[in-house]
Amino acid sequence: MDTQFIGETLLPGKVGQFFIVLAFAASLFSTISYFFATTNKELDNNSWTRLGRLGFITNMVSIIAIGATLFYLILNHYNEYYYVYFHSSKALPVYYIVSAFWEGQEGSFWLWAFWQSLLGLILIWKAKSWENGVMTIVAFSQVFLTSMLLGVDILGTRVGSSPFILLRDAVDLKAMAPVVFADPENFKNYLKFITDGRGLNPLLQNYWMVIHPPTLFLGFASMVVPFAYAVAGLWQRRYKDWVKPALPWSLFAVMILGAGIIMGSFWAYEALNFGGFWAWDPVENASLIPWLMLIAGVHVLIAFKNTGHAFFTAITLVVLSFILVLYASFLTRSGILGETSVHSFTDLGMFGHLILYNVVFLAIPVIFMALRWKELPITNKDEETYSREFWMFIGALVVTVACIQVIFTTSVPVFNKVFGTNFAPPIDPIKYYNQWQAPFAILITVISGFSQFLKYKRTNARKFYSNLVGSIVFAVVVTGVYVYIAGIYTNLMYILLTFSCVFAILSNAKILVVGFGGKGKLVGAAVAHMGFALLLVGALVASATSQPISLNASNFIPVKDFEKAEKPGENMVLYKNEPKTMGRYTVTYVSDSTIAPNTYYKLNFKVIDPKTGEIKEDFDLNPHVQSNEKMGLIASPDTKHYLTSDIYTHITSAPAEKEEHEDHEGHSPEENYKAPRILSVKPGDTVHTSSGILTVKPLNFKPTAKQLVLAKEDVAVGLPIEINLNGKIYKAEPIFLVKGNNTFDFARNIDELGIRVRFTKIIPEQNSVELQVYEKPQQAKDWVVFKSIEFPYINLYWVGTIVMVVGFMLSIIRRKKELTTN
Repeated sequence: MDTQFIGETLLPGKVGQFFIVLAFAASLFSTISYFFATTNKELDNNSWTRLGRLGFITNMVSIIAIGATLFYLILNHYNEYYYVYFHSSKALPVYYIVSAFWEGQEGSFWLWAFWQSLLGLILIWKAKSWENGVMTIVAFSQVFLTSMLLGVDILGTRVGSSPFILLRDAVDLKAMAPVVFADPENFKNYLKFITDGRGLNPLLQNYWMVIHPPTLFLGFASMVVPFAYAVAGLWQRRYKDWVKPALPWSLFAVMILGAGIIMGSFWAYEALNFGGFWAWDPVENASLIPWLMLIAGVHVLIAFKNTGHAFFTAITLVVLSFILVLYASFLTRSGILGETSVHSFTDLGMFGHLILYNVVFLAIPVIFMALRWKELPITNKDEETYSREFWMFIGALVVTVACIQVIFTTSVPVFNKVFGTNFAPPIDPIKYYNQWQAPFAILITVISGFSQFLKYKRTNARKFYSNLVGSIVFAVVVTGVYVYIAGIYTNLMYILLTFSCVFAILSNAKILVVGFGGKGKLVGAAVAHMGFALLLVGALVASATSQPISLNASNFIPVKDFEKAEKPGENMVLYKNEPKTMGRYTVTYVSDSTIAPNTYYKLNFKVIDPKTGEIKEDFDLNPHVQSNEKMGLIASPDTKHYLTSDIYTHITSAPAEKEEHEDHEGHSPEENYKAPRILSVKPGDTVHTSSGILTVKPLNFKPTAKQLVLAKEDVAVGLPIEINLNGKIYKAEPIFLVKGNNTFDFARNIDELGIRVRFTKIIPEQNSVELQVYEKPQQAKDWVVFKSIEFPYINLYWVGTIVMVVGFMLSIIRRKKELTTN
């Protein structure tokens, strides 16, 4: 007899699963309908088109229903569902619950399908004569994405993974808690014991993870549109017409995917503790490669549009950019990168499914090109060397070779699995990739600079060189000054890359001035090129000159096995309220606070003039850590931003979480302190404590406090005190109360200093008062180990990103106007 489980809410899961099946069926129906609409010879009959639209709109409604159902389950913590249990918990605030929605593979596939359905609706509205061919491809891609969510067995083969699978069907509950669930009654009532989920991966608990994945997946989804136009152009023999409508979409995809990648860089910089903004992690590479490939494709598309040359290269790069998105999905979701990437997904049995997605969508354009080969507008005429299209083609070729290098190295785990080899990935990936990619970056930025002075088809050589010389001379001067200030003049590769970036910025700035003078169509490309060059030079200098400033001359950290994970010479130990000098800073561990599951550490940084003792700068940083059973200490940094540099600080070691002292019978608020010092003091007196100098202020005869209620005859007196710790003043005011024939006192704590004070007596004959000072034992003082890194000129990287995105937006507007005009 089947076990009847108690307390499960099954209806939402059944509703969600129904909409998954409906979404899959609707997308398949839409694909078939649009296919027949494309092949239909009766131009007046658009019944297949109407059916295709109906199917696709049904698909989108179903996608929205799936998302709404899943979000309802997560928000209400229905832990009987596998996805809810493994990706959320009651401790998560709502904005992190949103992140939990797409933490797992199923949620991220839903996000991709949602964006693709939305883009499909826009295409139905705007594609006009291209609708049937383009939507056949988009709907077919939607078939694969929705099939990833099916989670059904077909002929003994598991297809997809549903977010609505029950926990008891996904895992062996009896293995989770053998003793508890050995009892059949407990097993039936398992939700009584599973009261909360496992929560969100600590690395993903950052506000960037709320907006980074949606932006990235919008970029992935948008890559299908230029691909669909290219395939439709081949299919319908409109070999040249597809370029104009595909160009704005290509620029949009480049802009959005680029923004998503940079948001991931922000996340890495602000939330991860590897000390940087780009680690050449395989998952990072997997999103970078299609972006670069489509950038190359955009430039060749523009060249083909203006000259009619390089058709094959243009369509190949556009096709490959989407195929590389699918390949990136295979790398990150098949589990093949599990041991080489910190944030790839585990295998959910989709290995073959993902390979099929790649193979089918690669086969479609290859077959069409093979069938139409003799008809394709491929020219054999050589381009002029002094022409813009020639150097755009060369630039695209350089970008493609750079991508091949990254693809090859990132795919090492794939080669090992397919061929049974045992190649090892780079030991130091940052150094390895930088050495390979720096020469490519130099070539790309130099080409993006001088090609701006060339015209399509033919350029006057004398005029070209006259424009070029000024930019080169100016770039040499600026480079010399910059590399000297930045301190990178000892490395030839750094100097060359800096020169190429400066040259690209100046050359495009010159074109920008011309654009503002009347040739507005030049503005978008010039701004995007300037942004890309700024981004590169910012990344170069920040990476090349970043250095730890938390230097430890003793090269020793008194934490067991610390040296196995970190370099002791680059880390400092701080004891609470005991300042240490770190370069020009005086750093003090002031306090810590726990907002489950994170512990925040307040580190105070001061810059003190050694001659006058004047505090020139005073700020706090609040890095935080989370102790995770599987991942150990998860540290998230905090950063002080200057105009010309960042001080990036994160915790590298901290004490194990302290158990809270629970109240018990006879509990005393002073039991964690040493025996008090009982002092007779007067206003103006000073007392030395382990945490600073305590100064007694004049009595306050009208004190106020929340718990202080005075009758007419009652007398209350406050004793204001101040404690000076390295120039920072902490205040407290204990109160003494006379109520009838009884006396009471209200103690005050300064938790940051580990001090408690009580005003316990007035001594009129001595014109003084009795003050009791409690201090925590010295050995009870907290400690923390931290690392600080200085990133010079990092803001150039972020500014370059913004400028580049603005350039893409301007280019999209221009190309859209061209399309509308035509």
